[in-house]
Amino acid sequence: MPTKPSVLVTRRLPSAVLERLESVCDIDLHTEPTAISRESLLARVAGKDALVCLLTEPIDTAVLDAAGPSLKVVANVAVGFNNIDVAACRSRGIVVTNTPDVLTNACADFTWALILAVTRRLGEGERELRDGRWKGWALDHLLGMELRGKQLGLVGMGRIARAVADKAPAFGMSVAYTDQVVTDVPGATAMSLDRLLATSDVLSLHVNLTPQTTRLIDQKALVKMRRSAYLINTSRGPVVDEAALAWALRERVIAGAALDVYEREPVVHPDLLGLENALLIPHLASATTETRTAMADLAISNVLAVLDGRPAITPVP
Repeated sequence: MPTKPSVLVTRRLPSAVLERLESVCDIDLHTEPTAISRESLLARVAGKDALVCLLTEPIDTAVLDAAGPSLKVVANVAVGFNNIDVAACRSRGIVVTNTPDVLTNACADFTWALILAVTRRLGEGERELRDGRWKGWALDHLLGMELRGKQLGLVGMGRIARAVADKAPAFGMSVAYTDQVVTDVPGATAMSLDRLLATSDVLSLHVNLTPQTTRLIDQKALVKMRRSAYLINTSRGPVVDEAALAWALRERVIAGAALDVYEREPVVHPDLLGLENALLIPHLASATTETRTAMADLAISNVLAVLDGRPAITPVP
């Protein structure tokens, strides 16, 4: 009998998805609820034909060296792939894949959940009620901002941003955007980043993490925003300078911010934690049963395709 390909899976996946992989591969599965340690990753990847990983694991040259020449594919269970040294993989003939499309709607819905929650101050209200500080209804209690007639500014115009933009008319919002590649989106106005910062009532970030986008939203960017504006980040944590954001929120340079991602996950800048106008969520944008299962299933489909000698379904461009 031929030897089955060996696959390291760095985090527990839905059982139905794992069964597909187990039928044709030998699986080394990290079963702990916490992320695989660096030491364990380096030891267990040795001799593997495929690696299924998450954004929490840096896949760099040290990991590739530890894996050896047998490694054929690295499948990231995520849209982003900034945790992977793609160039190093390509130089060794290793295919890198991600999971686009399947989480677009979940992330777009979640973006609107953050917009609604932060502009209507739901986090503040819930904390007040749970802490026993609510004194009853009052005309001027926790007043928020209505969305109708306001501008939604999108930094980046990829799949998720377009899905977010599609929902804006339901809330009576106009859409403006800035993107280095996309120049014409029906129903939306393209503008420079500076103009977008200065004119948007809600600014939502939807860019990949690159050297150009790292700390794109820094103190200089924040002071260009309206004092009544809200910042939303569901893209990548390092796109926002958290220290600068904490300053802007504390000094009321902007009205509020809702974050799902952070510079040093799972660590959050301590200055953000005590701010009432910061809505802080633990990286849940794609966290529906349907979406997370679809992400894992696509990652496994990519692995099986490559190991079978076929092209990957969603290779990283």
